[in-house]
Amino acid sequence: MKTVGIDGCRAGWIAISLDEENAGYWLLESDQELREYFEEFDRIFIDIPIGLAEAENVRTCDEKLREVLGPDYQSSVFNPPIRPALYAPTYAEASMISYETTGKKISTQAWNITPNIKVVDQFLQDDEDLREKVFESHPELLFQKLNGGNSILQKKATKKGLRHRLSLLKDQSKFADDFFRDIKEEYRRNQVDEDDIVDAMVLALFALRSLDEDLKTLPENPPVDSTGLEMAIHYV
Repeated sequence: MKTVGIDGCRAGWIAISLDEENAGYWLLESDQELREYFEEFDRIFIDIPIGLAEAENVRTCDEKLREVLGPDYQSSVFNPPIRPALYAPTYAEASMISYETTGKKISTQAWNITPNIKVVDQFLQDDEDLREKVFESHPELLFQKLNGGNSILQKKATKKGLRHRLSLLKDQSKFADDFFRDIKEEYRRNQVDEDDIVDAMVLALFALRSLDEDLKTLPENPPVDSTGLEMAIHYV
């Protein structure tokens, strides 16, 4: 089975595979390219909300994730828009729908990733087979697992935090160091940032691990949304 980790970046998406037979990295700059990788790979871990609430401002999986990550990393977990607001044409309209339904507006951080949420949601609505292989995850949860269950003290935006995360990956994959260096050299910072690279790599590592280890979720028994999509953060 072919595995890949995918993270959003300025140019679109960065996809990385760390499995022996398919190891590589790719910059996906269009929705069509993303769809092709969804179809080509058998297990995808992606850092994007999948499954949206109808009337609650906070998904249970995001509440659980904040609890696990602790107060220092709660800001890295955004509440995605509710499904009725997802396809609103403007931030003002989406925020109004959210406020009228939940009493809370949509954060600008959440609105900024809404185009990516819409793309992935549409693919999963169009092809239900993709739901069996595309899984929402969160890099900071995975790095916590790599770090012995302890949160990393320095944020990934700092040089020390980035080096720590890369060192954890290098301990687990022979491709990590070369891929990090090669991607930095091949793409500009306004295409792919350094933290996008390590995030995609940790997603790739756990996608690969999930073939041999039990796939777990936050929460343990996740609910599904109105379209049948599971609202869960996946890890092993």
